[in-house]
Amino acid sequence: MMIGIDAILNVFRGQRRSDKAKAVVTGAGSGIGRSFALELARRGGEIICADISMERAQETVALIGQLPTGKGHAVQCDVADRTAIELLAKQSQEIFGGAPTLVINNAGVGIGGKPVGDIGFEDWDWALGINLWGVVYGCEVFTPLLREAGKGGIINVASAAGFAAAPSMAAYNVSKAGVMSLSETLSAELNGTGVAVTVLCPTFVKTNVARDGRITPGSSNLAEQLMRWTGLSPDNVAARTLDAHDGGRLYVVPQFDANVIWHLKRHFPALYTHGAGLLNRILPEN
Repeated sequence: MMIGIDAILNVFRGQRRSDKAKAVVTGAGSGIGRSFALELARRGGEIICADISMERAQETVALIGQLPTGKGHAVQCDVADRTAIELLAKQSQEIFGGAPTLVINNAGVGIGGKPVGDIGFEDWDWALGINLWGVVYGCEVFTPLLREAGKGGIINVASAAGFAAAPSMAAYNVSKAGVMSLSETLSAELNGTGVAVTVLCPTFVKTNVARDGRITPGSSNLAEQLMRWTGLSPDNVAARTLDAHDGGRLYVVPQFDANVIWHLKRHFPALYTHGAGLLNRILPEN
């Protein structure tokens, strides 16, 4: 990946974009979001920890309080509610005394185990409302603030599912593919403005997403096993992503298996799709 001139200059200046950030992190009450918040605090940042659960957000703020650096603020926010995101942006300006310097659209849910035709529109609405529209709202509301400030960054959390297109995960795949496309478009639009965009595309990370989502028992058990066998820790993923963002990278694909899928899908699309279909036939019933 090409590194931006600002990122190169920052290396020589000993500065990182993520240092002392005034950051907004959605879904900060657990998993990767909590790890983002804690890592930013370790880097001396002030973080608005937004989560649909105020209790979980407060737990993250309490953990930040145990660190030698950083400051946290707990805010309740349902990212699927546009007015809640608009309020979050207003609150961030009040807390920071201006625009945030980093927005991490992380909040998301897991869903899977049913083929298209059996998913049901309620689950489609639920998954897209949080995973896709939550990021759309975050970008649409916060981008003008960052653009006007002429600096800062946006990190959107997608998934390798955004390009892997695994069977029985259509709603999740579509939501994450949308986040990838939005991030690519936004990066092009913000080129030269001083605002950087990064999109995170991991495979399995050791979080509670499989337990808290709408995933059939068979698929949930498989996901839990894969997390144990191949998953990275959320702390590892958060640190890698922030470092990549500091370096001006658009894509963060942090695991070996995700990189293999990335290249297979792009160089051998027909073969990849055929293989995914064969795999779907031999997987245990959902």
